[in-house]
Amino acid sequence: MDRIDEKTMTELEAAAFRTLRTHLMEKRPDVQNIDLMNLAGFCRNCLSRWVQEAANARGIDMSKEEARELYYGIPYEAWKAQNQTDADAAKQDEFTKAFAENVGKDGA
Repeated sequence: MDRIDEKTMTELEAAAFRTLRTHLMEKRPDVQNIDLMNLAGFCRNCLSRWVQEAANARGIDMSKEEARELYYGIPYEAWKAQNQTDADAAKQDEFTKAFAENVGKDGA
């Protein structure tokens, strides 16, 4: 769109990201990361990793754990204990495939 300047577009994208985060974290914490990965090829952990990668690309030192806590709003292990359920073998097999296709075997 020619009528939206780059700064405004960045602000719109940031607002959309915040809305997605709120939706996943507050409105739908019941949706499991494994289901997101299996269906969409990304999950909350991917979103936190993308924040980490963006920070690192700008010279901001941020660990995986720091990015997850920033995204989840609490330590990741605490969020998992509150919200994560066990996945059956079929979901775990699907996840292995989805992770390899979308994230890579090395997790990068």
